[in-house]
Amino acid sequence: MDGRRHSAEQVDSAIAALAADGERFAHAQEIVTHAAPGLQRILAETLHAGGFFDKAHDAEVARVSAIDDTGERLTGVRTLVAEESRVGMLIGVAVGLELAVELRRQAEEGEG
Repeated sequence: MDGRRHSAEQVDSAIAALAADGERFAHAQEIVTHAAPGLQRILAETLHAGGFFDKAHDAEVARVSAIDDTGERLTGVRTLVAEESRVGMLIGVAVGLELAVELRRQAEEGEG
């Protein structure tokens, strides 16, 4: 990051501002769509390096898929999907923060 620290109140305020204005995401969505292949590569590399999709994950997928009770299996699948989504979102936010820092640095140095 760029060394700046933000209070919890500042982060809460920023999140509220983003939530209140859906149009703010139109340009961001265009950028992310353009950058999707590179961002997907970073996500995959980070997940692999962090051990998120290692043997333990594979074992849990196998365990859940082998559950006989349909309702219990569905609950297990939903839990896995929620956990994977949460991890992906957290990594995505971290990448987004660093991307913002890098874009700011490039703009300040006249590279962008």
